[in-house]
Amino acid sequence: MTTDRHQDEQAFVDAIETWAEKELRPVAKAFDQADEYPHAIVEQMKELGLFGATISPEYGGLGLSAWTYAQIVIKVASVWMAPSGIFNSHLIVAAAIERNGTEEQKRHFLPRLATGELRASIGLTEPNAGSDLQAIRTVARREGDDYVVNGSKMWITNSLHGNLTLLLVKTDPQAQPRHKGMSMLICEKGPGFEVVGKLKKMGYRSIDTCELRFDNYRVHESRLLGGVEGRGFVHTANGLELGRINVGARGAGIAEGALKLALRYAQERETFGKPIWQHQAVQLKLADMVTQVEGAKRLLEQAAVKYDRGERCDLEAAMAKLAGSEAGANCAQEAMRIFGGYSYSVEYDIERFYRDAMLMCIGEGANEILRQVIAKQLIDRHRI
Repeated sequence: MTTDRHQDEQAFVDAIETWAEKELRPVAKAFDQADEYPHAIVEQMKELGLFGATISPEYGGLGLSAWTYAQIVIKVASVWMAPSGIFNSHLIVAAAIERNGTEEQKRHFLPRLATGELRASIGLTEPNAGSDLQAIRTVARREGDDYVVNGSKMWITNSLHGNLTLLLVKTDPQAQPRHKGMSMLICEKGPGFEVVGKLKKMGYRSIDTCELRFDNYRVHESRLLGGVEGRGFVHTANGLELGRINVGARGAGIAEGALKLALRYAQERETFGKPIWQHQAVQLKLADMVTQVEGAKRLLEQAAVKYDRGERCDLEAAMAKLAGSEAGANCAQEAMRIFGGYSYSVEYDIERFYRDAMLMCIGEGANEILRQVIAKQLIDRHRI
């Protein structure tokens, strides 16, 4: 990256940090408690260009590096994690289209995705298929120039207020191995595409996470991602690299935000005649928290740099996601303990960080699965 571009991207990160403090922090608690979608915040994110953050300038985006993008996510999530999910799924879809789509698909969708005119979700998970994506049951049957889709998806973020879903389907349910029968379709809302309703969640509130049902939904063959059947599992795996960098960044942001809240409270709160930061037990917690935050950031940077170079980074992205999400969960919990009884009051933001953190350990690959991915990749790279 050139010096000028680096300075420009850093200035953008700084601007997002200022925006998050000014616009997100004052309203986060109210939106979270009401579980209300932040329409005005979304419009601000459009104006900032966040929906085109990683889309190439050729298609109207900002063309930011993955590491700059990760830093933006950290800044947003350190104040309020939920809004980062609105542009996360969206940008995974955009990256999948830009990397794998036909030229017609890129020209048709990417400029509208970059402005936020189209807001996208990614339809992978099903009621009986989470980490085992090859077990999906949603089927797309070829009929003339169309695919006819039947099935359902679960936990799909951006699907209620968005208007496009990149849908993982079985185009050949009998294929062996199973992944060879999977494809992705670019699906805009229409007859047969039903958003069942917003799911109630412990955390990650305000964001529209829904169940989708498809009943003889028709989509033209020109919307088959890349124009070739059987590549859906590969496209999904490629997209998960950016997704895991994002979720790792969200976890690191939660961790950093929890640390900031804890640092302030530890200096304000007094027990036994002195600020609680002077107690050794609190000092140990703060030391572990900052070490986890900074360690997660370095792993995120390593993964993002490899992603930007176009190099394989499944191992690095998995480590970054694991470290970031575990840092988020650990730091939120430790901050709860530092806040003591007040942590259980909705008047303090730390309880929201605690509720939001655990999702990062589950989304974009459960951490138990990622540990297996890391171990297998480690052996592959160090064969004897």
